Amino acid sequence: MQFQFLGTSSGVPTRQRNVSGFAIRHAHQKSWVLVDCGEGTQHQLQQTEFTLRKLKAICITHVHGDHTFGLPGLISSCGMSGRKEPLTIIAPKDVEHYVRSALQLTDCFIPFDLNFVDVELFNEPREIAGFILDRFPLSHRVPSFAFRFSCTITKLRLNTEKLTQDNVPKGPLWGELRAGKVVKLDDGRVLDGAKYVETTCEQQRVVVGGDNDTPELLAEACQERDVLVHEATFTKAISDKVGPGPQHTDAAQIGAFAQIVNLPHLVLTHFSARFQSSNMHEIQDETASFYQGQLFLENDFDKFQLQLGKLICVKDDSCD
Repeated sequence: MQFQFLGTSSGVPTRQRNVSGFAIRHAHQKSWVLVDCGEGTQHQLQQTEFTLRKLKAICITHVHGDHTFGLPGLISSCGMSGRKEPLTIIAPKDVEHYVRSALQLTDCFIPFDLNFVDVELFNEPREIAGFILDRFPLSHRVPSFAFRFSCTITKLRLNTEKLTQDNVPKGPLWGELRAGKVVKLDDGRVLDGAKYVETTCEQQRVVVGGDNDTPELLAEACQERDVLVHEATFTKAISDKVGPGPQHTDAAQIGAFAQIVNLPHLVLTHFSARFQSSNMHEIQDETASFYQGQLFLENDFDKFQLQLGKLICVKDDSCD
């Protein structure tokens, strides 16, 4: 899997962070899925490799504006880019009312079908852009959901040890055998490439949470998982000061949960504008005091690859 953050701020954008947006793609697919679409998401996309023409679906975790205000503009740009393929939007029902009203009131012509799926009724996993997608209810001021992206990565490996044992000389023949071809050696032997190629299957799962004040609701979603992407809007001290009204998770909460479920990779996002580069270490330190796995605090445009059970940050200078 490959995924990239388009916005990592909660509520409002800052000079360093846009509001929520997250792009994810199967390694063997050109199509991709967008999770949440805060204002300015289409501007953020222009600085990435993700194109509107290849956008397969949009998943909206909940109705709040920092997760939805970018939808009408992005959909309009899809139309102006010449898109004809239908676009699936999995979202709360009110998001459909909002988007269709905005497009109608602004006289916006969309030359493709918008297929809205009510996330409340999204009860069975379905295949989208090479993923098996399902959702899990969360706890917030409005209905909120997490989306789990699962896939199987199949890889072919040439058994070079067996080739060496069988005295097959290195060179172009190895490439032909890896392609499954039958080849004839100079000594007259005939080799079937199928006998020298091994197939491996890797299961990958990434859970992307919406706003949520109860991480424990994701215990089932995080079974046999690789990565959890979750909010850490506040530290505990700030959360106690603000009170329970906003219904967000603090760094201590998410760190403790991730440790209890033995999560291998925890990726935090959706930070309050109170936190700038000078004090982001407070969230880092508080989470790490509970969680011993691999921890990332995200910046806009941080890009990741998940392979062989390891989460690799492509831009190591920003993924500290």
